[in-house]
Amino acid sequence: MTRILNAEPLDYSPIARDILREIGTLEEIDLHRPELLTHLDETNVLIVRLRNQIDREVIESAPHLKVIVTATTGLDHIDTALTTELNIKVLSLKGEIDFLRSIPATAEHTWGLILGLVRNLPWAHQSVLSGEWQRDRFRGRDLCGRHLGIVGLGRIGEKIARYGQAFGMKVAAYDPYRQNWLPEVKRTSTLEELCHQSEIISLHIPLNDKTRGFFGAQAISWLPPGALLINTARGAVLDETALLVALENGLIGGVALDVLSDETAPERPLTARLVEYARSHTNLLLTPHIGGATIDSMHATEIFMAGKLAEYLSKAHLLKK
Repeated sequence: MTRILNAEPLDYSPIARDILREIGTLEEIDLHRPELLTHLDETNVLIVRLRNQIDREVIESAPHLKVIVTATTGLDHIDTALTTELNIKVLSLKGEIDFLRSIPATAEHTWGLILGLVRNLPWAHQSVLSGEWQRDRFRGRDLCGRHLGIVGLGRIGEKIARYGQAFGMKVAAYDPYRQNWLPEVKRTSTLEELCHQSEIISLHIPLNDKTRGFFGAQAISWLPPGALLINTARGAVLDETALLVALENGLIGGVALDVLSDETAPERPLTARLVEYARSHTNLLLTPHIGGATIDSMHATEIFMAGKLAEYLSKAHLLKK
């Protein structure tokens, strides 16, 4: 039978697991990179999340690999040029727009980050744990009436726009590719126009050659004094070096990041600098790429991907009895 290795099975959907057992021999082992490299000799299907970089070394350690399954929209953790060259199929959530509209996790986390920044929630909590009770120290700002800017009005950006409207915010967006525009969302013709009017700006664009470093020093300089910036898309769409300079020089009011450009790198030098800044400042909020990591949303995507794998194996005549 087809040998399936789930290398990140923690809290994996029982329903998805049953589907996988119907189509192959399922092995579930929680593997970090060193162990992963030694467990791929007989693997036909590799299921991953975001822990490991599936690069040339990993792929070449799996001589019988036919399919990689990842319940993500981004594929920057997989060497897709090599998988194409070796005729290894990569199954993901990329392009599954209708299904993804039902998944709220990243949008909800984005809104949590906005509230965390605006109301100083993490730092107020830490202050209480330290034995303090300083109400005046943590005065926040209202969201109602403020200007929210959204870069990328796709499925997540659309949800953020509606959340903003529900909070009584004035919502604008920049997305040159969107055709049918949302009602009561102002359409801006340039990124500069959006930045100038945004008190809070949230990034929701995919990572590709055109968007790498898309939001850099110039865009940051266009923001009004005290503006807040949120990124739950991909780390590399934001020039984090320029961002750190802006933070250190007081050129931006606050930042919340769920994604970092070097989060999968072994040393993570830029991450270390951002973390060091966050230790001594109360205007940088960091979370470890947990935007999509709710049990509900992950189970839904795992079930979807298990079904997608079953369909692909059947059509490709790779189901081995």
